[in-house]
Amino acid sequence: MIAKIGRSANLYGALAYNQLKVENENGRILFANKMIETASGHYTVAQLAQSFAPYLIANRNTEKHTLHISLNPDPNDKVSDDKFREMAELYMKEMGYGEQPFVVFKHTDIDRSHIHIVSVCVDEQGKKISDKFEKIRSMNVCRELEKKYSLIPATEKKRNQNDKVFHPVNYQAGDVKSQIASVIRHLPNYYQYQSLGEYNALLSLFNITTEKIEGELQGKMQQGLLYIPLNEKGERVGHPFKASLFGKSAGLPALELHFAKCKIALKDTPTKQTLKSAITIALQTTSDEQAFKKQLREQGINVVVRRNDVGRIYGMTFIDHNSKTVWNGSNLSKELSANTFNDYWNHNIKPEIIEPAELQSKISTSNDEDIPVEEPHHLFDFLNTSEKYEDGLIEALGGLLPEAQGEDYEELDFANKMKKKRKRQRGQR
Repeated sequence: MIAKIGRSANLYGALAYNQLKVENENGRILFANKMIETASGHYTVAQLAQSFAPYLIANRNTEKHTLHISLNPDPNDKVSDDKFREMAELYMKEMGYGEQPFVVFKHTDIDRSHIHIVSVCVDEQGKKISDKFEKIRSMNVCRELEKKYSLIPATEKKRNQNDKVFHPVNYQAGDVKSQIASVIRHLPNYYQYQSLGEYNALLSLFNITTEKIEGELQGKMQQGLLYIPLNEKGERVGHPFKASLFGKSAGLPALELHFAKCKIALKDTPTKQTLKSAITIALQTTSDEQAFKKQLREQGINVVVRRNDVGRIYGMTFIDHNSKTVWNGSNLSKELSANTFNDYWNHNIKPEIIEPAELQSKISTSNDEDIPVEEPHHLFDFLNTSEKYEDGLIEALGGLLPEAQGEDYEELDFANKMKKKRKRQRGQR
């Protein structure tokens, strides 16, 4: 299990984000410690905030008084609500916050069950609770909880996966065939993609591309795939390799079967709307391509842009390393097609606001510190680089495998809007 602790001055934002999950039936309150109860058992953000008000009034000096903690078991752990409640209580007690008011939310909009705890780090007398050696203490508590509740140990898993690390193809290093094989044998197990174009966008992160070939064999038309290595500029280097050299799973029939399964699995997935919202917000709040990519990159979303020889954008693909899905922009929404981005970035024609007004009224910006964020999984450590590549290549972002316990990026969407709304409201006054 991994715990992440976020600190901020934005109590309302932390509560509002989690309560919005509850209102949208994507979460629920599991436990409330020393919180003012309501007659119905249901809460508004204002009602939740009342329980913390005396603590904040007693301390005017602590700037980042709000705690927003996430506890993330391994995706393969099956944790009941009762166990989540117990773990939350034990964690807060061991970290020195057992006597504080806090509320525990469970998020249910993604397969990986996890909980969020919102509290404050100043006590009833207004004294700040010590956070010395907080990270070390948190890690030790997580190890204790893993033993007590028979959870998959995060440290043990990391040791066991050291032999699974794979990297982008480095043509100059030689043995390119083995390098390509070490990548393509893993991707179908980890990612969902619905077309060859989406598959190619994902492969571009590893300096690989594919090309469909057709030919006549014994009087019958045959189709196949070639895998081609790329350099860091996205240029083809060396000779191509037939898919048959990598086994049946790398061939076109296996890929088409994977595409079909993914189309069914992703048809009504809630991650589609979440990703659409994240992209829409980034499009509305940035003025150029680099800022747009940077904002999404910080949320675990890679943007692959395809241009023709004259610079016209003809393809937009989004790789979400949190839900491990790949989407063509037009499949998400017609407003997110290549034409929208070409008009904006090449002709300065800003798209109309396409996010529902209801959502716009509920989200605002805040510091990223409001929401705990997981580090990328170590299998994708190579993606944590400061280098920037051109179209179709990775731009310094981290991918998440199923074993990782990263935060869903919708939390960052919400946090990134809180501050802007507060500023706008102050300006209206």
